[in-house]
Amino acid sequence: MIYFNCDYNEGAHEKVLERLSKTNMEQTAGYGEDEYCGQARKLICRLCKDDSLMVQFLVGGTQANMTVISAVLRPHQGVLSADTGHINVHETGAVESTGHKVLSLPSVDGKITAKQVEDAYRSHVEEDSFEHMVQPKMVYISNPTELGTIYSKAELEALSQVCRKNGLYLFMDGARLGYGLTSKENDLDLEQIAKLCDVFYIGGTKVGALFGEAVVISNPALKEDFRYMIKQKGGMLAKGRLLGVQFLALLEDGLYFEISRHANELAEEIRDACKKAGYLFLVENPTNQIFVILPDEKLAKLGENYSFCYQERVDETHSAVRICTSWATSRESVEKLIKDIEG
Repeated sequence: MIYFNCDYNEGAHEKVLERLSKTNMEQTAGYGEDEYCGQARKLICRLCKDDSLMVQFLVGGTQANMTVISAVLRPHQGVLSADTGHINVHETGAVESTGHKVLSLPSVDGKITAKQVEDAYRSHVEEDSFEHMVQPKMVYISNPTELGTIYSKAELEALSQVCRKNGLYLFMDGARLGYGLTSKENDLDLEQIAKLCDVFYIGGTKVGALFGEAVVISNPALKEDFRYMIKQKGGMLAKGRLLGVQFLALLEDGLYFEISRHANELAEEIRDACKKAGYLFLVENPTNQIFVILPDEKLAKLGENYSFCYQERVDETHSAVRICTSWATSRESVEKLIKDIEG
């Protein structure tokens, strides 16, 4: 069985493992206060071209999302998200468990617009009984989204502008950020993201690391006591240097972007093969997730050798599945899949 169901089936890139092995018996301070985390923080600040940023390392995406959101919001406040957003559908109510409501907005492509945010904010503040309702205070987006789409620079600028005008915080989930930044349609970079968002993170778990996310905070108001919240929400690793070491290995020589581009390129080959075979897509996107609509008979045949992520039923005879490449996907496995798609 060849797994195309997600981008974290494999362990870690060999260069990450080499760095972990090389430093394995070194003694360092714990909880991310070691020299490797320090070096990784400086490197991320340099890549973002802003030495004032706070960078903290957490163990996973769910911990990063719930920690950031619960650290920023007051008890009566909630977070706006696309209805397909990860915090809304895939985290077992982690955000709600901290006492904050996810305020979902309809989306057909995984993205939300500045107008939707403006309208949601206005509908609250202009409501006579606004004090009886959860107050929207943060906007959550992911890039790429759950549907593999990406935000353009113009879209992110518009979101940032409306958030700042209305006193909302903008938070970007970057669990798959590498795949977004190396997409052929991308016009964003880390510097722009750091300027336009109050907080975002660079995902490692899905892009070559064993585990770990690097949370980057640009808004000074969100930095105070953030490490208290990391500890309280279970995101602080005692052997924190393991996170710093991994991000150094991924970011020092551009490995993070190289392996992300690899996944996108292979996904594009699969996408082209699906188009040539006459298959339609649930949503079009330029990253490593392919949402193709297949006849049930064809899907059953492919399922004998490949594992995909079931998405939804489209009609009586067709289903949409997600085919996902990763930083570790081999060309051989993709060529085999393409042959079977075309066959």
